Amino acid sequence: MEAGFLREWKVKPGDYVQRGDIIAEVETQKGIIDIEVFDEGIIGELVIKEDDKVPVGTLMTYIHTSEKEVEKEPELVREESKMTAVQVKEPVKQMREPVTAPVHRIRASPLAKRIAAEKGIDISKVRGSGPEGAVIREDIEKAVQEKVTQPHKEIPPPIAEEIAPPSVSVQSYTENIRMAVAAAMSRSNREIPHYYLQTKVDMTAALTWLTEANRQRSSKDRLLPAVLLLKAVAKALTDVPDLNGWWENGLQRKKDIHIGFVVSLRTGGVIVPAIHHVDEKSPDELMKMLSDIIPRARALKLRSSELADSTITVTSLGEGAVETVYGVIYPPQVALVGFGGITEEPWAENGMVGVRPVMTVTLAADHRATDGNIGNQFLTALKQHLKQPEQL
Repeated sequence: MEAGFLREWKVKPGDYVQRGDIIAEVETQKGIIDIEVFDEGIIGELVIKEDDKVPVGTLMTYIHTSEKEVEKEPELVREESKMTAVQVKEPVKQMREPVTAPVHRIRASPLAKRIAAEKGIDISKVRGSGPEGAVIREDIEKAVQEKVTQPHKEIPPPIAEEIAPPSVSVQSYTENIRMAVAAAMSRSNREIPHYYLQTKVDMTAALTWLTEANRQRSSKDRLLPAVLLLKAVAKALTDVPDLNGWWENGLQRKKDIHIGFVVSLRTGGVIVPAIHHVDEKSPDELMKMLSDIIPRARALKLRSSELADSTITVTSLGEGAVETVYGVIYPPQVALVGFGGITEEPWAENGMVGVRPVMTVTLAADHRATDGNIGNQFLTALKQHLKQPEQL
C-alpha cells in the first residue's frame, strides 16, 4: 500500500506508553489495523489528525524518553500539551474520570461514529468510557452486543464534533486486499529470481504422535497438524538460518523467527499474519496463538506488527487438498514453505513397500539470497524434524 487513513487516536499528548500499547487505529487495504509502539516514554505532539489520509512512512507522533527530547519537540506543540520535567523523569499514566458530555454535543471518536452508523446504533444513548466521557469503538461494540438500538423511531443525528467518514463494506476490503496481494505478487515475480524444490514426507510418526497427544486433551485444547508444521519449520530455520531473513540491499538474516501463516478469508482473498517467536513456543502455546490470530485475521482486526514482522511465510492447504502447492515469495522475505494435503501413497522403506500418509513439501526461495544447496539442507532438516515429532 502507498497510503492509509488515521481513524482514531488512542492516546493524547502527555500519556505514558509502554512497548506493545495500542496508540492508534489506521485504515489500510487490509482493514482497520491497531498501531502498536515498540518504545517506552511519553506521547508528544499528535502530528496527524483523525481521518487524515497520509503516505506510508509519515511521522505520526513523538515518543519522548528523556527530558532533552521534550525540549527538542517542535514549537508547533500547543502550550498546554507540553510536558514538565517531572512528568518525563517520573512518567505516570494519567487516569481520567469520565465526564458527561454536554447535552447538545456528542463527544465521540470518528471511528466510533462510523461503526455506530453502520450498525444502526443511536450514539446519543451510548455511555462513553473514553477521555472526558467520549464514546469510543469499544463502547459501540458493547452496545451492538447488548442490542442497544431503536429501530422503530427515527431520531435526528446528534450534533457531532466531526463528520464521520463514509463506511467501507467488507466487500470493499476484500477487493482492496486482492489489489494489495496483486501488487505484492507482481513485484515478487518482477524482482525475485525464484527457485523451487520439493520433497515428500512420511507423516506416520507425526500423525501418530498428534493422535496420542490429543487423547490427553479436551476437544477445546486439541492440537492441529499446523502446529507441528510450524514447529518443524522453526527448527529447520534454526539449522539453516539463511532462509530466515529479508533481502534489503543484500541478505539481512533475522534473529527472531516470526512465521507468516496464510489465512484464507471467507469473502475471498488471503491475509498473512505473523506468528511471533515460533521457535520459543510449545505446541500448546502455538495452538492458542493460532486460535486467537486466525479469527482476528478473518475479522480484519490485526496489529501492525502482525502484518509487518514475518521473516518467512508458510502456506498449508489442509486436509483433502491437492498434493502440491508452489508459492510466490512475499517481499522482502526470501523464502516460502508450502505444505500440500496428506494423501495415502505407496512408500518403500528398508526394502519393504507399504501404504503411508504422505505430504509433499515445497520450498520457494530467492536465488539472490540462497541457492539449491541451502534449500536442500533446509528441506532435509524439515523432513527429519517431522519424522521426530516428540522432539518438537
